[in-house]
Amino acid sequence: MDPWLIDFGWLIGSFIFGIFLGCLTGLIPGFHVNNVALIALSLSPVAVGIGIPLDAVAGIIVACGTVHTFLNYIPSALVGAPDDNMALALLPGHRMLISGQAAQGVAYSARGSQMGMLMSIPLLIVARLLFGENPGLGLYEASREQLPWILLFISIFLILTETTRLPWPVWSQKITQKLKWPLKKPLEFTIPMGRLSIRRRYDAIDFRLGESSRVAGILVATAYFLLTGFYGWAVFELPARSPVGIPSASLLFPSLAGLFGIANLIDIYVTTSEIPPQEQNWDMPDPKPLAVPTFLSAVVSSVMAILPGMTAAQATVVVMSARNFWGKLTDPNYIPADFEHGTQPGFEQMPQMMVFEGMEDLAEDDRLLFQEALSEAGATPDLDLVNNNQQRDLEIIAILSSVNTAVTVMVLGFLYMVGRPRSGAALALNMMYPIDIWNAVEPPADFVRLLAITVASGLFAVPVMIEVGKGMLKMHELVPLRNLVISVSAFITILVWISTDWIGVGTLVIGTMIGLMAPRIGIRRSHGMGVILVPIMMYTFARELDAFGFA
Repeated sequence: MDPWLIDFGWLIGSFIFGIFLGCLTGLIPGFHVNNVALIALSLSPVAVGIGIPLDAVAGIIVACGTVHTFLNYIPSALVGAPDDNMALALLPGHRMLISGQAAQGVAYSARGSQMGMLMSIPLLIVARLLFGENPGLGLYEASREQLPWILLFISIFLILTETTRLPWPVWSQKITQKLKWPLKKPLEFTIPMGRLSIRRRYDAIDFRLGESSRVAGILVATAYFLLTGFYGWAVFELPARSPVGIPSASLLFPSLAGLFGIANLIDIYVTTSEIPPQEQNWDMPDPKPLAVPTFLSAVVSSVMAILPGMTAAQATVVVMSARNFWGKLTDPNYIPADFEHGTQPGFEQMPQMMVFEGMEDLAEDDRLLFQEALSEAGATPDLDLVNNNQQRDLEIIAILSSVNTAVTVMVLGFLYMVGRPRSGAALALNMMYPIDIWNAVEPPADFVRLLAITVASGLFAVPVMIEVGKGMLKMHELVPLRNLVISVSAFITILVWISTDWIGVGTLVIGTMIGLMAPRIGIRRSHGMGVILVPIMMYTFARELDAFGFA
């Protein structure tokens, strides 16, 4: 048999087996691609011994990682068990679920992942010219030296995007109630910014602390960010060991499952009794309206591939904040997308019933069930279908999925550009066999082969994701919502115990209590990603200080 035919057979075999493993890692909370990569790395000598080439094992890892980024939306949004990259998909995904449009959420996620993957491929050339060498500017090492400051800047930016207004403590309001001095002449100024003009008029110097202050909201968001950060530092420092011998046990899964998963499931249990009938609209959306946001997502993914701790959650906030800012500059009547906000203090049940077209076509029982679910959705703005436009939720889902998949492509590219792994899967590839660095104009043949597997896996994952989504919605129809919430919470707890023992269960409980705080205070849940960012900043700043002899 011709050698090329044998190689092609191994390529197809690794492609198929990698897709199967990617489906498992994407759908089973806590079973990450890193687990597959570590197992594949440990078994690689055995594979070589029985005649399986290492490039086939590498193909399995790459295909698994790609399919994982497509399917991990489903357990995040339809089950409530997120990983670190899809934590923000919970709220818009659940809003689509209780509005009967979960199928469209799955379709938009599939389209977003598909477009993010395809749009990141040309960005590989740009990244090669910027960060690679011969030819290239070689900016990689310079960016590494500034890493802690870049992470700090991004963290501050994310906190400053918090728009929630909160009251100052009563005692501070009393102390400052007289700190207002009228001006003899009002102070006015105008700052033109594109089509938008910022006008300000001040009649007095006012240092009073009042009932509604954005500064108070930002300070509370900062405190919550630091709280989750020190919680994350403890998570990374505590030892983790699986009672059944699962390799690479980590407390990151129980911490994220508590902050974003169980906490959100509790809110759903309290606010919603039943899921309404789901509209079976599985049509893929038109890619044209998503072209600009998904391209920006791919650009942000290029940054994420360099910065540790910068996940798809932060990238989504950055992209959506930039989108809102640009919308204000170009259109004075633009209404910003209020993405991923928590419950506002004093928020009450909506007095009116929401009206949707087409409800008259439903059966009487289905219509009553639908109306009950829509009414109960008003118990929190997180699930409020009036205050959260569905189209914007779908766009957020597409952006998040786009970033999540584009990162996989960029991480693979950076492995071959600068020889530095930025994920567990890339680390396994780097340890498995020598990486042929992209030092010439044309890319290495091995990189082209793995990139082809990535693209093929992503295209194949779209119909798989649609079929799996149909199966999950069928399960929602058969099992009452509150029973499903209890079952999923128990399932996540069992997974946590299997992977990290009782210390993981304790981490899960603490994370859940912290996760319940954000929506009740009124700030965004995304500030909980300090659980990853703060420890990484602590480690990187300590390393920089150590270079000067201070640590």
